[in-house]
Amino acid sequence: MVIAVLSGKGGTGKTLVSVNLASAADESAYVDCDVEEPNGHLFFKPEGVQETAVSVLIPELNDQRCDGCRACVDFCRFHALAFINNKPLVFDEVCHSCGGCILVCPKKALTEKEKIIGKVQKGKSDQVTTYTGILHIGEASGVPIIQRLLSKERVDENKLTIVDGPPGSACMAMESIKDADYCVLVAEPTLFGVHNLDMVYQLVKLFQKPFGVILNKCLEDENPAETFCIENHIRILGRIPFDTNLGSLHSNAKIAVREKAFYWEMFSALLDTIREEVPHETARYS
Repeated sequence: MVIAVLSGKGGTGKTLVSVNLASAADESAYVDCDVEEPNGHLFFKPEGVQETAVSVLIPELNDQRCDGCRACVDFCRFHALAFINNKPLVFDEVCHSCGGCILVCPKKALTEKEKIIGKVQKGKSDQVTTYTGILHIGEASGVPIIQRLLSKERVDENKLTIVDGPPGSACMAMESIKDADYCVLVAEPTLFGVHNLDMVYQLVKLFQKPFGVILNKCLEDENPAETFCIENHIRILGRIPFDTNLGSLHSNAKIAVREKAFYWEMFSALLDTIREEVPHETARYS
C-alpha cells in the first residue's frame, strides 16, 4: 500500500503525520519526496546510509555540424537556448531535459550529456526503511529525483510505503501521487489553511485518487478547514489537537510515537482508519 501525504503549503504538519504513520507500522518505508527541503531524515536519523547520484540528459553542441538555423532555439519554450555569435548557447540551469531541441535539429548538431542534479539516500531506522531525495540548489525540476525515489525497484509493493510529498500542487506533487493507492491531505484550522487545502483537494480529484483529510492543530474554536470538508463531503480521517507537548517533540526532531504511548495509540488509530479507506481493488498491502 502506497499512501501519499500532501499539503497545500509547508508547515501544516505533513512531515509530522508522515514520520509518525511510518513509525506506527510494524514495518514500513518512508519516502521523502520534498526534494527541495527534505527533513524526514532529521527525525529518523537513519543508519547505514547509501547514496546514489541522480542525473539528467542535457544538450551539447557540436560546432562543426551546426549551421546556425536556430531551429533548436525557436523550439525551446523554457528559453534554455539562446543564439549568440551565430550558434546556440545552452543554459543548463533552466533546461528541462525534454530532448526536443535534439529532435528538431536538421544537422544533428546536438547530442546529449549527463548532468548530476541531486541524489537519493537509503537508510534504516528501526523498522522503517528511509528514502530521501535531495535536489541541488538552482536546478529546474526535482521530478527526475522523485521518479527515482518511487521507481519499482525501490518501492516494495508488499510493504506499507508512506510518501512525504512536496508542498503545493505543482509538478513534483503530481509526480509523488501518480502511483499512490491513497492520499492523505493535512490541513490547518485557518482560512489560509482552507485555501491551501483546496489546492491539493483539486489535485487529487484531477488524478481521481481516493483521499481523506487529517485536521491538524485543532482547537475548540470554529475550524474553517473542518467546515470546508463538511461542505464538500470530504472524509475526515482524524483530528490532531493543538498540543504543545507534541509540538515540542516535533521541533526537537523527535518521533512522537517512539516517545510516548499516547501518541503511538493516536497515530496507530489514524493508520488503521486509512487502511480501511483504501479501496480493496487497489490495495497492495494487507
